[in-house]
Amino acid sequence: MIALADLRLLLVAVTLFGGAWPITKSALADATPLWFAVSRTMLAAAIIALLLVAQGKLRWPSRQDWPAILGVGVLQLGGYFALTHLAVALVPAGRTAVLANVTIFWLVPLSVLVMKEKVSSARWVAAGLGLAGVAALAGPWAADFHDHGVVLGHAMLLIASFLWSWAIIVTRLFPAARPMLENLPFAFLLGGAVLLPMALVQEPLALGGGIGAGALWQMLVIGCVVAPLGTWAVIEAGRRLPGAVSSVGFLLAPAIGVVISTMWLGEPLGWDVLIGGTLIVGSVLVATFG
Repeated sequence: MIALADLRLLLVAVTLFGGAWPITKSALADATPLWFAVSRTMLAAAIIALLLVAQGKLRWPSRQDWPAILGVGVLQLGGYFALTHLAVALVPAGRTAVLANVTIFWLVPLSVLVMKEKVSSARWVAAGLGLAGVAALAGPWAADFHDHGVVLGHAMLLIASFLWSWAIIVTRLFPAARPMLENLPFAFLLGGAVLLPMALVQEPLALGGGIGAGALWQMLVIGCVVAPLGTWAVIEAGRRLPGAVSSVGFLLAPAIGVVISTMWLGEPLGWDVLIGGTLIVGSVLVATFG
């Protein structure tokens, strides 16, 4: 039986991360992608560390904590953030929200092959419905795949979702001794250590790299709220829920992202969005109760 508290965590995660991509896309009008990614990791590390200091819980991780910290820090925060932030400059925010969250492509088979999970027939049906919803939301027929930048952006997003899926698998294979929230400052610092050299090389400050005044509010919202709270909720939901349920549930994030992108950034809303959203909501219900 799936606990209601775990489903609430999933809802928090998908709401925050679904809304993050339109905000990030708007920030890139006055910020470069990798420096924006660095800012969200470092701000999140500082916010969570301050909260833990106030509670007297900030301590150096134990040996058992480090595999999960490395998995989250290098794969989910370093690699995933680098690829997705570069891709959002090439791909519409709504489509980025879709493809960046398709862990279902990878997490269900990985859960079967690596975790030896048994997936019920209903949850396989849910996975199929979810993938159909993703296909409708992504709208590949509307993308110009003759543009090398578009192809590169889509490839980066699929690789990013693969890295995120492996981060989830690592936290389940090697559970940390302490609550993951207490390990997150170190994971975010590790993610920042991966991203900072990339930003310095790819987006030199002397050549206009960095974050302008027009992107400061987005940086604060993403770095101080979405990144710390959303990442914790994603990790905990992925760790507690069956792989088929969490991967299908994460598909709510792109549905939310597409809606926000449509309402705020003016990205087009058509039949594909309505059908895709309906299929994804249906897949989540089937996965939850199947």
